[in-house]
Amino acid sequence: MYRVRVRSVPPVVLALRRFPNPRLTGIGAGLFAALTMFVLACVDRLLFDSSELVFGLLFLPVSALTALWVRPADLVTAPISVPIAFAVGVFPISGGSEGLGGQIMGLVTALAVHAGWLYGGTLIAGLIASVRKVRQMRARRRYVLAQGRGGAPASERAPRAASAAAAAKPVRAGAGGASGAAGAVARRPQRP
Repeated sequence: MYRVRVRSVPPVVLALRRFPNPRLTGIGAGLFAALTMFVLACVDRLLFDSSELVFGLLFLPVSALTALWVRPADLVTAPISVPIAFAVGVFPISGGSEGLGGQIMGLVTALAVHAGWLYGGTLIAGLIASVRKVRQMRARRRYVLAQGRGGAPASERAPRAASAAAAAKPVRAGAGGASGAAGAVARRPQRP
């Protein structure tokens, strides 16, 4: 008698599966991160008097969510859009003086002072995107190997093998009832 091993799923994994799992495009992920960081910076300015610590701590989960929610085809955009979102978000709390030059100088200063948070969030997004890409590549490799080893039923493999053998036969000019290209077309195997 065979015993079936049942894996128990940890409660943390079950709780994480209940969270939303959207798949954003690269532009959508960038817009999500930028708008979220801008709104969080405005809230930080109103409630915490432009606290850099609060803004930096809020930036880290936004970076992780951006990398988790971007669709697999656009994984490379997550580590690119996160620093842009940080720059958009730091603008309300940069504290520059009046005028365009003063605002730009305050933004550049804030980016330089908060570089640790910026690098930390970008590193988180890059690591999550890299892990997701490696898992995607492994899943694709397993799928291709399963298809090559006989993942298809025997009834589907036999016609494919017969058509591959027929296609491998060389065609001689003038052989058979028809000559030229019409003869080659007549002998071409039909696809199921």
